[in-house]
Amino acid sequence: VDDVIHYCVANMPGAVPMTSAQALNNAVLPYALAIADKGWQAALSDDQNLRRGLNVCGGKITHGGVAESLKLPLFEGLELLRA
Repeated sequence: VDDVIHYCVANMPGAVPMTSAQALNNAVLPYALAIADKGWQAALSDDQNLRRGLNVCGGKITHGGVAESLKLPLFEGLELLRA
């Protein structure tokens, strides 16, 4: 495109495995600890960022993109978690 060569490296973390593993651990560990300490429902209720990863709760779709692609109703995740 526009005389530019575009290139995508599919597995860049493989070039620096220790650093990428540590970065992934640093990003995920707080969420894993919250789920372990509080249980998944309380952890998701308390943390909006963690709740953004919720797609389905109690058989109801809580993610807009999933609901739209399947043409199914969308439900509010926080309401389902607190029910």
